[in-house]
Amino acid sequence: MANHILNSEDARSRWRDILDAAGMGQDVVIARYGKPVAAVIPIADYEALLEEMEDMRAARRAQAALEAWRDDDSRGRLYSAVREELTAEGLLSRG
Repeated sequence: MANHILNSEDARSRWRDILDAAGMGQDVVIARYGKPVAAVIPIADYEALLEEMEDMRAARRAQAALEAWRDDDSRGRLYSAVREELTAEGLLSRG
């Protein structure tokens, strides 16, 4: 089952096989309406990728915030104002 793609209906009926495959180091992609939507991977691979996934997700959030600001720049604040606020709250050191 290495790198197999299963539709969601097959995945539902073969869930135990999918878990067994992941336990043996294989990846399984699950598709819905012909489009991949999820992957079941070995836990060791998942744990090794956690930090990179957090960075990737943070980058997507930052990109979405940038696009929102580009659509309406009144949503933004000057860095100097944010820095003053964070310093006053003790969340940022002076200097």
